[in-house]
Amino acid sequence: MNLGPHAAFIVASYAIAAAVVAVLIGWIAFDNRAQRRNLARLEAHGVTRRSENSA
Repeated sequence: MNLGPHAAFIVASYAIAAAVVAVLIGWIAFDNRAQRRNLARLEAHGVTRRSENSA
């Protein structure tokens, strides 16, 4: 595949896009763990979800 004179720009664009997606996936995974820790801490202190009371 010949990308022509703009090959460096095309490859760099794809690399940057892949890096941004990887960072976003990492950020979501990190935030998910933090939210689960916060939820566990709240539940340990007796705070419950409103949806549990309706049943």
